Amino acid sequence: MKKVVLKIEGMTCSACSNGLEKYLNKQDGVQEASVNLVMATASISYDDNLTIKDLERFVKDVGFKSLGEEQKLNKKKYNSKPFIILGIIGFLIMYVTMHHHLHLPVPVFLNMNKSPISYSIILLIATIPYLVYGFDIFKNGIKNLIHKMPNMDTLVTLGVFASFIYSLVGTILIILGNKEIVHNLYFESTVFVIYFMKLGRFISERSKNKTTESIQELVQITPEKAHIKKGDSYLDITIDEVKVGDILVCLPGERVAVDGEIVKGSSTFDEAFITGESLPQLKKVSSKIIAGSINYDNAVEYKAERIGKESTISEIVNLVIDATNTKTKLTRIADHICLYFVPIVMVISVLTFLLNLLITKDISISITRFVTVLVVACPCALGLATPLALVVSVGTSAKKGILIKDSESLEQASKVDTIVFDKTGTLTNGSLSIAEIHNHSDFKEKEILQILASIEKYSNHPISNGINKYMEENNIEANLDLITEELPGYGVKGKDDRNTYYACNNALLKKLDIINSYEDLENKMTTSGYSVIYLVKNKKVIASFGLKDIIRKEAKGLVKELKKRKKEVIMLTGDHEVTANIIANELDIDNVVAGVKPKEKTEYIKKLIKEGHKVMMVGDGINDAPSLTSATIGVSLSSGTDIATNSANIVLVSNDLSKILDILHISHKTRINMKQNLFWAFIYNILMIPIATGIIPKLKVNPMIACIAMILSSLIVTLNALRLRKIK
Repeated sequence: MKKVVLKIEGMTCSACSNGLEKYLNKQDGVQEASVNLVMATASISYDDNLTIKDLERFVKDVGFKSLGEEQKLNKKKYNSKPFIILGIIGFLIMYVTMHHHLHLPVPVFLNMNKSPISYSIILLIATIPYLVYGFDIFKNGIKNLIHKMPNMDTLVTLGVFASFIYSLVGTILIILGNKEIVHNLYFESTVFVIYFMKLGRFISERSKNKTTESIQELVQITPEKAHIKKGDSYLDITIDEVKVGDILVCLPGERVAVDGEIVKGSSTFDEAFITGESLPQLKKVSSKIIAGSINYDNAVEYKAERIGKESTISEIVNLVIDATNTKTKLTRIADHICLYFVPIVMVISVLTFLLNLLITKDISISITRFVTVLVVACPCALGLATPLALVVSVGTSAKKGILIKDSESLEQASKVDTIVFDKTGTLTNGSLSIAEIHNHSDFKEKEILQILASIEKYSNHPISNGINKYMEENNIEANLDLITEELPGYGVKGKDDRNTYYACNNALLKKLDIINSYEDLENKMTTSGYSVIYLVKNKKVIASFGLKDIIRKEAKGLVKELKKRKKEVIMLTGDHEVTANIIANELDIDNVVAGVKPKEKTEYIKKLIKEGHKVMMVGDGINDAPSLTSATIGVSLSSGTDIATNSANIVLVSNDLSKILDILHISHKTRINMKQNLFWAFIYNILMIPIATGIIPKLKVNPMIACIAMILSSLIVTLNALRLRKIK
C-alpha cells in the first residue's frame, strides 16, 4: 500500500471536501482518503496497482483539479485590484438603483421613471462583467450539481441565475412596452451576490492562510543556500545541490542548511524553532545539528547526513500535515451534517418560493426570498468550524516542539485522567551519571575527575558513556596519556610509564587484594540507589563515585502539577522495586508498578482503559512502542533526529517533560474553540434561514444583506480559530 498527499484546487466549502472524500473512498484500490478543506489537500492511501495519475483522474472526475503531490507550503499572492474596480462599479449601480428611494440626482437616461428602457439596458450591460468574474463559481456549482454533490457554489449559482434571468426577462418586457416592471428588476442582487461572494472568498482565503502560518514558517526556516568546502575555501550552492557526505560550513548568525554532524569547531545553536528548547545548545565535534537551527558564536564545519525529504524539518512538516488530514469526532459530526445541509437548503428555498407565491401572489417577492435563502445559508462556517481550530493548534504545537501525529489525540488529551510514566529514559535521563564524589586523597576534586576522564575516555561501556557525558557537560578534560584496557565485569585499567590506575567495582579490589576502607559508604550509597565505582592509583583507593540515573530536572514539578489537576500519576517500569521506589519517593509518586516486562506493561495499560480510564502513556519512543500504542494517547520523548521512528501519537522533540502540561492546555483550549465555532455556525444558520424565508414578518433581509451575513459567519469562525495562535 502507498500513500500520497495531493494538492487540490477548486474546493470552496465543506460540501466540496466532503463530496470529494466520499467519491475517492468509493473507488476501487483506494484504501482510505481524507480531504482537508483548510490545507486544500487530499491524503490518499491506495493499492500498488493504482498510480498517482489514476488518483488525479478520480479528482478530475468530480470537478476538481489536482496540482500534484504536495511538496511544500507557499504563501499565496492575492490580487485586490478586481475588488476595488468592481466595488466602485457596484457602488455606482447601487446609487442608480436606489436613487428614487433616496431622491438622489441622476442623469435622465438613468432615471427609471423617465427612461425605463435605457435604465434597464445599462444595468444589464453593467451586470455582465460580474457574471464573467463569477464564472468559476457557476462552473463549480453546476459541476457539483451534475455529480450529485451540491455545494455553496451550487446555492449561489441557482440564486444568481434566478435573479438575473428574472431581471433579463423583465428588461425584454420593458423594451416591448411593459414599463411598470422596471420597479421589479434585481440586477443589483446579481451584482452584489457575486461581488460579496468573491470578496468573502478572498477574505476567507487570506484568513485561512494565516491559520497555516506556523507550518509555513517551519518550511521557511531552512536556508535556500549552503556553503560547501572546497580545499581551503568554500563556495555557495543551493540546497538541492547538497549531497550526503559533503562538508559544509555554517558561519555565525546563519542557519544550518541540512542535518549533519560537526567535524570541526564548536559553537552554540538555537534550536528553539525545531525542539521548543529556549536555551541555546553547545555543539562540539561529533554533535548532531539540525537544519534550520541558528549558529550563534563560531564557524563550524559539518558533514551533511540527511537532506531533502529525509531531513528533520521535512519529517516534522509531513507529520504536521498528516495530523491536519485526520479527523476528530467533532469534525466527523460536522462533516456528516454538511453532507445533507446543501440539499436541505435547496428544498427549503424551493418551498419558500412556492409558499410565498401562493400567499403573496407576487413573483417578485417570491424570487427575492428564494434567492435570499440560497445565499444566506452557510455550509462554509460549519465545514471550517473544527478543521481551522485543529490546523492552528497543530501548527502552534509544532512551534513549541510538540509534534501531534493525529488530530484526534489533540482532542482526546484534555479528557485524560490517568498519566502513566516509564522510568528509565522518561522520568530519568536514561544513563548513569556521576551524582556523588568522595575524595579519599590529597588530590583536588578536579584532578580526581581528570584522572577518571583519562581512564574512561576510550571505553564504550554504558557506565563509561555516562561518565564521559558528565565530563563533557562539566568541561573536564583528560590530563593523562594512558594505555587503557577493558576488564569485563570489573571496570577499566589505565597505565603509563610510572603509574597504574583502575576505575572499577569492589569485586576487582578484592581480586587484586586492594584494601577497601569504604565498604560502609558503598553500602549506604547502594541502599540509596547508587552504583559505586572506585578510582585506584597504584593499589590505593583515592576516590569513590556514586553513579545514578539522574531524574529529569522538570519531572518533580510536573508530577506535582499533574496531581494538583487531579490526574492519577503512575510509574510503570521494568526496574526492580527498590530502585523504582527510590525514584518514586523523590518525585512523590504514590502508585508504582515495578519489575514488569514490555508485554505486562501493555496488559496493565489495557486493564486501566477497560476500567474506564483515559490513559496517557509517556515513554521513550521505540522501547515502549507496545504500551504507547495501547494507551488512549501515547507520548514519547525523542531527540530531534528520530521523530519518525516511534509509535507514539505525540512526540516531544526537546525531551522536555513539562510540555505534557502544554499538551493538556492546548487540547483544552482547542476543544473549547471547536465547540464555540460549531455553536456560532449552527446558531447563524438556525436564525438566518428562517428570517430569509420571510416567515418572521418584522424581520426582512434581501440577497445583498444575506451575502454579507454569510461572509461574516465564516469570518467569525476563522478569527475565533486564529485566537489559538496566542496560546501560552
